[in-house]
Amino acid sequence: MSASSSPSLPDERLAAGAARLACQYAGRFAPETVLGLLADSYTRLAEGSRIRTHLVVLAERLTAERLDALAHTQGIAGGPTRVLFVCSHNAGRSQMAATLLAHRACDAVTVSSAGTQPADGVEPHITQVLTEAGVDLADAYPKPLAEEVVQAADIVITMGCGDACPVIPGRRYLDWPVADPYGAPIAVVRDIRDAIDTHITEVLTQLAP
Repeated sequence: MSASSSPSLPDERLAAGAARLACQYAGRFAPETVLGLLADSYTRLAEGSRIRTHLVVLAERLTAERLDALAHTQGIAGGPTRVLFVCSHNAGRSQMAATLLAHRACDAVTVSSAGTQPADGVEPHITQVLTEAGVDLADAYPKPLAEEVVQAADIVITMGCGDACPVIPGRRYLDWPVADPYGAPIAVVRDIRDAIDTHITEVLTQLAP
């Protein structure tokens, strides 16, 4: 059955992305696996969200991240240490932390972030304070917490998500008591950014060979 006629796709516009992902991961995952994750990613991003314009594109990106994590977990692909940041909405703290770590570690660490209850978009102040620090937030977006990404993480760093934070046996867990930047003045958000960067320095020191 072709992707375009598959009833498992909740939006016919996903067909092109399904074909790209199936080609990209050919030999590693069956097309049915790709379709299932793509449909699930789309549905999870759409639930309770006002995101509509870029939903198809974001679903494809989230699916690729989940497939990479799944490949790592199954031993299909190796790679550097994987770090996952989790907060409630993936719109502030975890986005800043993931972006700063990815910027400072370059390709030495694979970084992901997610929210237990993802928001509709990244908070404007977050983009501003990262730009001031010379870091590009690029096209980041709030993501739901995916099991594949949690399972693949070597280190899970939680930031205020409480009991909703994931707990997977055998993973290294850190909890950073960083203030929530939601609704805070820009000066406070800068302080939060700097506090996160201090924690990242500690992590990079521990990860250094």
